Amino acid sequence: MSYFKNVQQVKFEGSQSSNPFAYKYYNPEEKINGKSMEELLRFAVSYWHTFTGEGTDPFGAGTAVRPYNHLSGMDLAKARVEASFEFFEKLDVPFFCFHDIDVAPESDSLSETLKNIDEIVAMIKDYLKTSKVKLLWNTANMFTHPRWLHGAATAPNADIFAYAAAKVKKGLEVGKELGAENYVFWGGREGYETLLNTDMGLELDNLARFFHMAKDYAKEIGFDAQFLIEPKPKEPTKHQYDFDVATGLAFLQKYDLQDTFKFNIEANHATLAGHTFEHELRTARVNGMLGSVDANQGDTLLGWDTDEFPTDLYSTTLAMYEILKNDGLGSGGLNFDAKVRRPSFDTDDLFHAHIAGMDAFAIGTKVAQRLIEDKVLDDFVADRYKSYTEGIGLDIVEGKTDFHKLEKHALSLTEINNKSGRQELLKATINKYLLETFAQK
Repeated sequence: MSYFKNVQQVKFEGSQSSNPFAYKYYNPEEKINGKSMEELLRFAVSYWHTFTGEGTDPFGAGTAVRPYNHLSGMDLAKARVEASFEFFEKLDVPFFCFHDIDVAPESDSLSETLKNIDEIVAMIKDYLKTSKVKLLWNTANMFTHPRWLHGAATAPNADIFAYAAAKVKKGLEVGKELGAENYVFWGGREGYETLLNTDMGLELDNLARFFHMAKDYAKEIGFDAQFLIEPKPKEPTKHQYDFDVATGLAFLQKYDLQDTFKFNIEANHATLAGHTFEHELRTARVNGMLGSVDANQGDTLLGWDTDEFPTDLYSTTLAMYEILKNDGLGSGGLNFDAKVRRPSFDTDDLFHAHIAGMDAFAIGTKVAQRLIEDKVLDDFVADRYKSYTEGIGLDIVEGKTDFHKLEKHALSLTEINNKSGRQELLKATINKYLLETFAQK
């Protein structure tokens, strides 16, 4: 059975193509600094938004029209697996990602849920044998069911902590069985609503204990995937423990987990934290902690996680600048943790959205690579900090001075000459590179 009959195969046709089911800028075979775009960008489809999302919002029921909507339970789960691999292959993406209950229905008992997962995982494993697609990462959903209302590893109830451990134990086993290259810990409700009823110290200690147990179990079963933490500042809890990269890094360093984890950075989460996407990527990169990316964007007029498909070329350019400076994402990738808008309800919209996102990142990659090759930003930054390459500045960098010497130097100054930051010029230059990329045929 074909679930997406209107689409044969999405291919690169170039910027002059008018085919809505073709890539205009993403050419998987095109080389960027010695790597093909497919190797460099490592695009992934998120199972939850693409195949289980129903188009609901707080004010309305689902609108998504899917060819498997008439099914339920395990029949629905199996149909989604069939549909997903057809979608992966027609879109020609190399990776996908999922939460445990995205692929298999959750039952009232944990044992029944794990049984459902085993059955669907066996089915996915069979598809993987004949498909080029691979599992970028999997994770456990510990935020949807009412049992998680107080959190999972940070819950005040030890039984919930144990339940969460059982879920992650299975997730690590599934990751190993399916060859996942990463495992994500998304603390959907790891935070608090009020300090009046919260033992913050115990909750953070327990979260660290949980991560160490996960690390130990992964080693026990020989699962050597990269562990990733995904920061998010709010939604659903008012105060998330994994607020942003800097907060997460401090946590990892305190609990001696910095060598085990890296960060999976989401664009929309960055903006919710009051940062730009590139700020979070840069913070992770300069600390050697950039692992993977959830590629989406938010709406600046809305204060919640809208998970829109990325089409902002300025943002994708600055994001790819950081990723290229990081020499890629290693075992990570660009996962479209993004959903079509509620009025975009048919299956064709799923293709249009992914094509738009992949083309946007392809353009961003080309522009970022040219900026790096031409040293547009590198040369300006080097000149701006030139005073630290000679004289008293070099002494500061090399640790050859102290407050006495610095005071003496300051007293000897007759004037201080600052240089302009040229912010507007630099932004105009990036615009120029963007426009030149569009002009190229």
